[in-house]
Amino acid sequence: VRLVTGDNRHAARHVAASVDLAGEPLVGADLAACPDDQLPERIADVTVFAEVDPLQKERILTALRQRGDVVGFLGDGINDAPALHAADVGISVDTAVDVAKQAAAIVLLDKNLDVIADGIRLGRRTFTNTLKYIRVNTSASFGNVVSMSIAALLLPFLPLLPRQVLLLNFLSDIPYTTLSTDYADAEQIQHPRTVDVRTIRRFMLVYGSISIAVDLLVLGALRWWWHVSTDVFRAAWFVQFTATEIIALLVLRSNRSFLRSRPSAALAGTGLLLITVTVALPFSPLSAPLGLAALPPVVLAALAAVTLVNVAANETAKYVVPPDPTAARRVPRP
Repeated sequence: VRLVTGDNRHAARHVAASVDLAGEPLVGADLAACPDDQLPERIADVTVFAEVDPLQKERILTALRQRGDVVGFLGDGINDAPALHAADVGISVDTAVDVAKQAAAIVLLDKNLDVIADGIRLGRRTFTNTLKYIRVNTSASFGNVVSMSIAALLLPFLPLLPRQVLLLNFLSDIPYTTLSTDYADAEQIQHPRTVDVRTIRRFMLVYGSISIAVDLLVLGALRWWWHVSTDVFRAAWFVQFTATEIIALLVLRSNRSFLRSRPSAALAGTGLLLITVTVALPFSPLSAPLGLAALPPVVLAALAAVTLVNVAANETAKYVVPPDPTAARRVPRP
């Protein structure tokens, strides 16, 4: 935090001391005597600038940006307009002069900087939830496509009918619509982040492979262990595909343990509701039009066991390949 003012050095020193900004003010006359190429180094450790004119404010911000800093500037007067333009983010208040408000990128309706912090937290939470969608949806799609392709080669019938695939995609996408309400762990919003395609690709391959292994395990048990009918096979795979994707979304939304990172009520509620609806469909009047059949109790129990195995496998894989590797490793105590 730096104080830049056109007031005299004594007033600047007094105000700076009241907010714990130490150091002797650097005045405008010294800035004027400093060449542009030497200015970034000259002001590196200066926290208080006094007796500066509007163009010198602009020079200060330009020099700070040349050092690689990301600069935000808060001002409300006519003299602040050049600096508001020069900053990465110019901030003003609703009671400022029109010139300052027009030059600013953000205009605060209340004289309270907490709204800036709230906006940053909300933006980082939105970014985090967007990454959750991309990672989980990509890995689920990869797993489903590979599993369906392998099953089509091994089975004398289509593993799922087109209408079943469409319904599966529709149902599994409903929890994603509530993902924007989900919470973000403290370490996920501690630092600004960008999209890393390599980590998304690694996530897709690792967790998609777990999904494929679970799908093929169920396929083998249904086809060569229980020798179920075609409609029962499709019903079991339909339930398993949907439940696996929803469970993956709830488990892989965080680097933390599934039990230590609480999802939002909307996300958890829609996820559990959709799993319930999916399990109930083969027993409903819609089963015949959809080409499904009621599942025997032993198959239902096996699917429940496989779901628990899937949760355990994903939780174990987190220790090797974190779902969100760009999140902060540790959050400092406030």
